[in-house]
Amino acid sequence: MKKVLLASLLAAVLWFIMFSPWTSIHINFWIAMACSAAILWAMSAFLDKNFSKQFSFNVKDLVIGLVSAAVLYGVFVVGNYLSTQWFDFAGTQIQGIYGMKEGQNLVLVGVLLTVLIGPAEEIFWRGYVQKQLGAKYGDWFAVLITVLIYTLVHIWSFNFMLIMAAMVCGLFWGILYKYHKNIVTLIVSHAVWDVAVFILIPIA
Repeated sequence: MKKVLLASLLAAVLWFIMFSPWTSIHINFWIAMACSAAILWAMSAFLDKNFSKQFSFNVKDLVIGLVSAAVLYGVFVVGNYLSTQWFDFAGTQIQGIYGMKEGQNLVLVGVLLTVLIGPAEEIFWRGYVQKQLGAKYGDWFAVLITVLIYTLVHIWSFNFMLIMAAMVCGLFWGILYKYHKNIVTLIVSHAVWDVAVFILIPIA
């Protein structure tokens, strides 16, 4: 478990650099995110000797991935409506999240989300961290601890809505991985949801 801890700490450092107000102003978020994703992907492949065995694929996996992405999108539509009714700051913070794409090439951002960022996050958080924790401590413990870590690494944004979004996504994909241990399904779900909610059909 030392490897999982060290890998998670490195991810926390990368997320700090990307999101903290002290460091984020000095970098391009999307370049930093792409580099961080590549590091997580490479680290997962290096640390997990069974890394390549996670990538089986069939039509059922694709369908589950697409349907789950649609379900999660629906959850966020409802969540966006409720949060803006309950919290005065919600709209401003959500717009702040979408502000990260201002002035960027949206086609390039979409490609990065689809082929690198979304897949790398699932490969690392579910395919490595949650899988390793589950093998040692059980599936539900792994889900909860992975969600906790995934949520906490976003805390440096000081954006409550982003932190809650990370928690909801982490829990959703964590439970999906518990019951359907196919990383390809998670990659499809994450990548499609990313592009839908951030590029194609923004919720705000």
